Amino acid sequence: MLKIGITGQAGFVGTHLYNTLALFPDEFDRIDFQKEYFEDEIKLNDFVSQCDVIVHLAAMNRHNDPQVIYDTNLGLVQKLIQSLRITNSRAHVLFSSSTQEERDNHYGKSKKKGRELMIEWENSSKGKFTGMIIPNVFGPFGHPNYNSVVATFCHKLSHNEVPTIDVDGDLKLIYVGELVDALLSEIRTGKGSYEVLVKHTSESKVSQILKLLEMYKSEYQDKGNIPNINSTFELNLFNTFRCYMDIKNHFPVKFTKHTDSRGSFVEIIRLGIGGQVSFSTTVPGVTRGNHFHTRKIERFAVIKGQALIQLRRIGTNEVLDFYLDGNEPSYVDMPIWYTHNIKNIGEEVLYTNFWINEFYDPNDPDTYFIEV
Repeated sequence: MLKIGITGQAGFVGTHLYNTLALFPDEFDRIDFQKEYFEDEIKLNDFVSQCDVIVHLAAMNRHNDPQVIYDTNLGLVQKLIQSLRITNSRAHVLFSSSTQEERDNHYGKSKKKGRELMIEWENSSKGKFTGMIIPNVFGPFGHPNYNSVVATFCHKLSHNEVPTIDVDGDLKLIYVGELVDALLSEIRTGKGSYEVLVKHTSESKVSQILKLLEMYKSEYQDKGNIPNINSTFELNLFNTFRCYMDIKNHFPVKFTKHTDSRGSFVEIIRLGIGGQVSFSTTVPGVTRGNHFHTRKIERFAVIKGQALIQLRRIGTNEVLDFYLDGNEPSYVDMPIWYTHNIKNIGEEVLYTNFWINEFYDPNDPDTYFIEV
């Protein structure tokens, strides 16, 4: 079993990598890292000495003073190398660099110089080094006005603000889940390479990204419709947008109920894509679910009885409670990377409709069980 530590564990990419490693408990053992370790030589040495693999993601992306970016990023690399030398580490170190290496900015220069210092360490040690040259990364839980323009657009649109475009350039992008897959591939290979160019998986103008996100805001957040999704990139972008919504206050969403002498009619979902619709009954006191998905879109609609739906984002402790009553039919959608369940809290049988955007595949279920 490989013992893996991640500097920048609490950051955007670090969070996704850390949580994904937990999906392979028989293969990887996560060594916890806190950013304070860089200010405590003993704790940093203890961390380094435990690791078979170190993924160095810790870095500063933005600051009012570009020199602070350069000095901070280089300082972090130098502290890590010092600890590697002190502990006589033989770890495989993966270094997160950027396609901005060749640009005339302090961030790119700090990444290029940091990679060069890591190569020098490998040449004078028994460790291994892999330098990952990474394009623009987007995905859930990135920080707006910091990690990417996608994060900024998603945050502003989902909070009813109006994004603006400074430069309508062409962006070469990779989804954070795809980047994590690339990192895991290098970890599993274990060979080391001074320069691994991580290929972008999509390319788009900034204006086209904004247009798609505005459509998601209008169709999904405002109207509750699942929009047309024509590619893996669009699925990843849509799932990213969903995670920036104010989930706590958005759900549950009440349906429009049409009633006449025959009874009632409720439209549960309008789809721009297909998927699978299911129906279940749940006896009082029983809980279903306690699992999460990393790519699937899912809707739970309560049409009879009383239910408690709970959500918790993986890696956090806050549990969101949503109470639904079939007398006022309503639904809750499940964001990716949120473990969720549904419990019958009433005295009668609970009737629930479930929709998910892809058929169940036992060979690739994208379903990971963990208690809310």
